[in-house]
Amino acid sequence: MTAMESSPTRKVALKRILSRPGPFVDELNPEAYEFLSNMKILVIGAGGLGCEILKNLALSGFTDIHVIDMDTIDISNLNRQFLFRPSDVGKPKALVAAEFVMKRVKGVTITPYYGKIQDKDESYYSQFGIVVCGLDSVEARRWINATLVDMVDAENPESLKPLIDGGTEGFKGQARVILPTLTSCYECSLDMLGTQQTFPICTIANTPRLPEHCIEWALALEWPKRFPDKKIDNDNPDHIQWLFETAIARASEFSIDGVTYSLTQGVAKNIIPAIASTNAIVAASCCSEALKIATSCNPYLNNYMMYSGNDSVYTYTFEHQKKEDCPVCGVVASDFWIEQDWTLGLLMEKLTTTQAVRIKSPSLRTAEKNLYLQSPPQLEEATRPNLSKLVTDLVKTGEEVSVTDPALPFSIKLRIRY
Repeated sequence: MTAMESSPTRKVALKRILSRPGPFVDELNPEAYEFLSNMKILVIGAGGLGCEILKNLALSGFTDIHVIDMDTIDISNLNRQFLFRPSDVGKPKALVAAEFVMKRVKGVTITPYYGKIQDKDESYYSQFGIVVCGLDSVEARRWINATLVDMVDAENPESLKPLIDGGTEGFKGQARVILPTLTSCYECSLDMLGTQQTFPICTIANTPRLPEHCIEWALALEWPKRFPDKKIDNDNPDHIQWLFETAIARASEFSIDGVTYSLTQGVAKNIIPAIASTNAIVAASCCSEALKIATSCNPYLNNYMMYSGNDSVYTYTFEHQKKEDCPVCGVVASDFWIEQDWTLGLLMEKLTTTQAVRIKSPSLRTAEKNLYLQSPPQLEEATRPNLSKLVTDLVKTGEEVSVTDPALPFSIKLRIRY
């Protein structure tokens, strides 16, 4: 990141862009720059995508930026999170990123917060005009999406906070604009997310064919056998090195190529390698939308852009429709079909793997009774016997069940059908 232009030079350049018809200006607005410089904007995430977003927003004329991130800097971040240096390892990402950008871009104030988004309440989020997410967590996205939807007051237009969400996965990425309660929200598109890749135990134990099979063998079978009393730490370099060497030996036995240290890390941590260029492209799209919303200089994205750089550069924009049965912004419960021989325990297991629900620790209740509650311990013990009972003995067909999870600030309404 080279030295930035001075604030006056940048201001002149931005005014020139906003005062002439062109790709960024659809309708001229003499107050566009004032709107931009007075806008308070929140960035959630200061990782690979967040670093790009912070830099872009600062250079786009935003002068009051806040950033939240709960992570500290790891040495593995340095290849793509360009606001950090080796001397920053171990420090909070939000604090270091804010200091770095403010040193390079004069006239910009970035207020960092080292912690979770759940630490803040609605009064905190209500102060911002736009929220931009550069997160790598589905759970965090669901939380902030539901929070912003819940904040909307039909009689107060200022309560609607546009949410710009960016995400990357290897050479693929997406950017979208969410107007809470008006457009489809993040929860509406939950079923578009890919399922986690898993490998059959019989394959990794007996007939491995891929380098991932060898790594999974070392992780799932060999580690517990060698170290029965020690849980593997995916952030421990010694543990990853042991997995790597064990997987290499397994791969050699079956003449399989492709086991690398980075692949071992990816399989162990269930991560997809981040690509710096993908982060840059998606961040540019997100910040362009923030510029358009803040200045009203051009129509903003309606409402979903997909990017793929696997074979060539490909983008596709479409309007993702709201779902009437969305648990966050919808108005009706969604139908959930079950088999008549399902127990409540099996239903809960299905809820954790269903794409449209994706809930980790479900508690279930109807309007009349508690079916199963994860906490407090007394209620968990009292409702535990229901897990072995048939759902048909507990819930009538067509009856609504409320599903909650401590990680989510909303309940999912399901209409059980069988």
